[in-house]
Amino acid sequence: MMLDALARALRDLFSLRVLWVVVWPMGVAVLLWLGLGVAFWGTFSGWIAQGLDALGIQAWLTDLEPVWIAHAIQLIVHLLLFVPLVLLTALVITALFAMPALVRLVAERDYPELARERGGGLVGSVWNALIAVALFVGLWLATLPLWLIGAGVIVPFVAAAYLNQRLFRYDALAEHASANEMATLFRSERSGWWGLGLLTGLLQFVPLLNLLAPVFAALAFIHYGLAALSRKRLSAA
Repeated sequence: MMLDALARALRDLFSLRVLWVVVWPMGVAVLLWLGLGVAFWGTFSGWIAQGLDALGIQAWLTDLEPVWIAHAIQLIVHLLLFVPLVLLTALVITALFAMPALVRLVAERDYPELARERGGGLVGSVWNALIAVALFVGLWLATLPLWLIGAGVIVPFVAAAYLNQRLFRYDALAEHASANEMATLFRSERSGWWGLGLLTGLLQFVPLLNLLAPVFAALAFIHYGLAALSRKRLSAA
């Protein structure tokens, strides 16, 4: 079922109706963080310097010769923070603003007979996104000590899996499922949501492909959620 959802998402990803949705959330996220980065460069640089100093790295960079090597390392640190922020923002924008159009596309093509119960709405979507981002950031902060013992390498994958499944499952079902159906499917399909979150989350770590990751994840969760809802209703009939 997960593989079928991924295959259908890949098919839809390159349709003309989806290509614009692929471009604009990522474009808005890049422009947003570029603007913030330029406007608050000194502030962000100060925060990064404080973080490096707490880790005992800033003093080493200050004494490093030639100076351009230290500057290059600091620039890399900035980029390592910039890219996740852009991806996180693009994911949230896709979930909040692009999902309705994607849901309509998938439903019209593959699930035209599926009745709309509208168990979710904009308020629920925003609240769900806030919880997803807050817990995502909390997970990163809580697991920072794991980096000191080398186990931190698993943190990005677990965090990406959590964020994707929490962020997209709600919006995938909100238009078609009732509130009770949504709650039931969140429980009964928990392993599927997490598995799909992990598989789509892996794309976020592949250069260039990560530009497609937000919309691909959204499509995969829509296909997975609507298929699960359709099966549930058929079994109850």
